[in-house]
Amino acid sequence: MDGLNVSIAFFFLVFGLCQVLRWLSKRLLSPGIHGCLAREFAGSFQLCMSCLELRMLMDIGPWGGGFGLDVVLTLLFLLSAVHGASLDGASANPTVSLQEFLLLECSLAATGAKLLAQGVGAGTGWALTRLYWSWELTQLHFIQNLIAPECSSSIHASLPHAAFVEGSCSLLFHLILLKLRQSHPLYRVPALAATVTFLTYTAGPYTGAFFNPALATASTFHCSGSSFWDYIQVYWLGPLAGMLAALLLFQGNIPRLFQKNLLYSQKSKYKVPKAKV
Repeated sequence: MDGLNVSIAFFFLVFGLCQVLRWLSKRLLSPGIHGCLAREFAGSFQLCMSCLELRMLMDIGPWGGGFGLDVVLTLLFLLSAVHGASLDGASANPTVSLQEFLLLECSLAATGAKLLAQGVGAGTGWALTRLYWSWELTQLHFIQNLIAPECSSSIHASLPHAAFVEGSCSLLFHLILLKLRQSHPLYRVPALAATVTFLTYTAGPYTGAFFNPALATASTFHCSGSSFWDYIQVYWLGPLAGMLAALLLFQGNIPRLFQKNLLYSQKSKYKVPKAKV
């Protein structure tokens, strides 16, 4: 269990570092730059490092660390809750940022800046996590260093099936996010954390259940076994299609593209009295 304790300390360290980064950006940067760049960078950085360490525990822990899947899923729920509570308005997910753009909540320039910050944050998180693993502080990290150069693709299903799985995960996640986006964080954060945990448990054996293009790019695009275009279809086009379907199902339209409601009739709240014959 020493390896698990080191990993938990690593999670606390990453969270504290990102909180300091958010505080400094609020003090030193303008609100626009802080909102579009610093918050998204810190969120993606925190999410990527935590996810990589957690996936290492999920892959090696059952046979190399002596703990089961229940421990990892509990950690996933807690980390998802902490991540959701500490984002400070950031999404750390390209499909969520694109959803905000399609809902007319964010401009094209701000959306592009967010996507860039998310990519840089995820890439930086991946590089620093690999450096941390190279120190081999535990037996788990030693094993991870041995197998890291020979990592295989997270796609363990046919290409259409894998894209459908990622799209379905994204669809369910975005439907719940749209439903709870105006709710109090006390309800929204644990509901989204439970959703992420459930999707990871059910869809993880097929695709890894990323439904976050930036996170998937940093985590699995460098692994052998699938082509770059395969990864794009599964981890970019699949979640994007799921987000669009969720937006259309929830609202009946996509405000940035068209205003007409295709699914639901808009009833007027004012009743027109009928004329007497």
